Amino acid sequence: MDLFDGLNAFVATARTGSFTAAGARLGLSNRLTSKYVAELEERLGVRLFQRTTRKVGLTPAGEDLMRRAPALLDELSDMLAAVSDETVGFSGPLRITAPLDFGELYVKGLLIRFTEAHPDLSIDLRLSDSYSDLARDGIDLAFRIGVTEVTSMKTLKLGAIENRLVAGPGYLERHGAPQAPRDLADHRCIIDTNRQRAQNWVFRADGHSVEIGVSGGFQVNSARVARDLAIADRGISYCPKFVLGDALDTGRLVRLLPGQEGPPHDLVAAYLEGRTLPRRVRALIDFAQADIRTAGLL
Repeated sequence: MDLFDGLNAFVATARTGSFTAAGARLGLSNRLTSKYVAELEERLGVRLFQRTTRKVGLTPAGEDLMRRAPALLDELSDMLAAVSDETVGFSGPLRITAPLDFGELYVKGLLIRFTEAHPDLSIDLRLSDSYSDLARDGIDLAFRIGVTEVTSMKTLKLGAIENRLVAGPGYLERHGAPQAPRDLADHRCIIDTNRQRAQNWVFRADGHSVEIGVSGGFQVNSARVARDLAIADRGISYCPKFVLGDALDTGRLVRLLPGQEGPPHDLVAAYLEGRTLPRRVRALIDFAQADIRTAGLL
């Protein structure tokens, strides 16, 4: 057995939880995948999986190897690609995570554009508003908005996400427009619970920040739904600029208190500390930095 094949079979099995699913991912039979893992265990002299009739789970030795093996495989693949004549495009898996709205509105298109030049890449995109454990889930790159406090990660700033305070014309006709941030306490506000301190909105007024407590009839965990509710005249919403699309230009929404919005949130690419970035991941980060500016997203 080739050690590279054994490690590939081990990592795929750990990520999928079964030899059958790992084999499908690798283009192998489940019997051959199981054989590669068994030979790797024999070579290392330890059991890497606890096997049951339904699934396989990592042993402590397997968990330790899983923390190291993906980076090792990435580095080996990069080394082989660097000395290969076939270096026109990147190949191999790319595991990416992003917030749901941002992923659907932007990252999806970014990956379509990136893979036009690299059709041999295998993309695994996972969209969630909950932060993934990059090491546990085998994530190569995470797009994140706002403060990232995990010390085991490195981050590279890609830009800044601005906020817009908006409402529909019908709501403003009935209730009037706030003239200052403090007026929001008397309005129906649409709460996006994905925000930190969701019911306390930050603004800039008179050269300093002010935090206003807000309330209303809707709480949602989606910036796009908060936008749609504002379009439906259900209240005032505080949205990231990228979800608004052409709603301001077409008059479906009206911007309120322009220039008084709170400070923008950093958009970052995050990856694990202490590992060499695969060239395909570095290439995606570089591509995203340029693409975001071209797309006029921020």
